[in-house]
Amino acid sequence: MAAQMTDAHRRFLQVLMSRGIMEGSETRKLHRRCCEIHKVYYAHDKLDDFISTINSHLQPLFMQIRKGMSEDDGRAHYALVNLAETEITKMASDYTENELELFRKTMDLIILSEGGFASSTDILNLADHLKTKKMKKKEAEQVLKVFVEDKWLSERNGEYTLHTRCIIEMEQYILSNYQDVARKCNICHSLAIQRQVCESCGTGMHLPCVRKYFRAQTERRCPQCNDFWSCDIPGTNQ
Repeated sequence: MAAQMTDAHRRFLQVLMSRGIMEGSETRKLHRRCCEIHKVYYAHDKLDDFISTINSHLQPLFMQIRKGMSEDDGRAHYALVNLAETEITKMASDYTENELELFRKTMDLIILSEGGFASSTDILNLADHLKTKKMKKKEAEQVLKVFVEDKWLSERNGEYTLHTRCIIEMEQYILSNYQDVARKCNICHSLAIQRQVCESCGTGMHLPCVRKYFRAQTERRCPQCNDFWSCDIPGTNQ
């Protein structure tokens, strides 16, 4: 039988629902705050159990709080995910048909790229070739800005990638629809968009996972096939 939801659990869920996604340290602070306000037993190492209780009550609603990792720095994040809709159509109520088409095509560029990024130039060039309705570049720039604000995309120096929220929410969709190219990280076993890939066996790893893994190794060898890892190790001179 599922543990009972308390007011602390409800407050935690309401805050996460309003934010959509929260970084790990923020989530831990929220856990403590909710327990203190509602005088519920708190233990710093019981966040997963706390969330598990909420998830057991969200299950009939086809929703779940999921933990994911930022591909930029490896930090944990928590997001509220709608399990009933696993495709991009879950965005349909917020965006027009041609905006969704631009997002799909942007996702194609990012996932099919070698490093998990697509340039703004390449994305804006798509705007003139949308099947639903052509989009002017100025309009497309504004739509991309909204995707970034809504945490579906991240932008850095004119390069776009999938936001952590998007990866957590769309993981199953991406793994199903990009079976030939989508890979799970060999270390943390979650979807890896920004990644390095072994030239010998195709094993992929997140950049933070690459850095962490090889820090503990004496030789740069693939954890899967043991061949030499030819990619540069992020954050080192190797």
